[in-house]
Amino acid sequence: MPRTGRLILPNFPHHVTQRGHNRDAVFVQEADYTCYLDTLREFKAEFGCRVYAYCLMTNHVHLVVDPGDDASSLGRLVKRLAGRQTRRVNALEGRSGTLWEGRYKSSPIDTDGYLLACSRYVELNPVRAGLVAEAEDYRWSSYRAKVGLAPAGWLDPDPCYQALGRTGKQRQRAYAAWVAAGVDPEELDFLRRAARRGQLTGGERFRREIQRRTGLRIGFRGPGRPRKKKE
Repeated sequence: MPRTGRLILPNFPHHVTQRGHNRDAVFVQEADYTCYLDTLREFKAEFGCRVYAYCLMTNHVHLVVDPGDDASSLGRLVKRLAGRQTRRVNALEGRSGTLWEGRYKSSPIDTDGYLLACSRYVELNPVRAGLVAEAEDYRWSSYRAKVGLAPAGWLDPDPCYQALGRTGKQRQRAYAAWVAAGVDPEELDFLRRAARRGQLTGGERFRREIQRRTGLRIGFRGPGRPRKKKE
């Protein structure tokens, strides 16, 4: 993938990550989390983005966002999120400077093959970090809304989640089982590398499709295949 610019695609989901400066805490009080989510709800509507999954960790965030028709909406959304949170924390703590570490990272996701896998990876972050025993125990991710333990509110249902069942209850049960199956080491490594390096979250077919659409030559390290959801 070219190193000269970030690859952001219209009407494709992207795995977005952003870390606190020097890995310092970004979220300390409950109000820090709620303010960020309120801002996400406000600006995703303003910029026409769709938010499929999120997880706010103490010192970083994960988002799965589709920018819609205008690819630049993703960058504007993240910039506004980061800016408002920085101003809030600086005002509370009487400090100045950035709250975040450099630029955000983003990875376009193959909707058909990896969107559910990436959402599961994002929502299991608190479990992997040892903050909670189960994904449902963590308040600051999209998981509880997807399994019916909290209102879905402004969260957008992605097409793969919608395909899990004919009714809301069927989708909630199927998604809970999908997440409970966990992420195997090969898939975990691939999703981490793709997010960290800004590479495609997808396979060779996806790479060829994006090259055809963009006219760019995109380097690629093939992933393992995501495990199929059990019926």
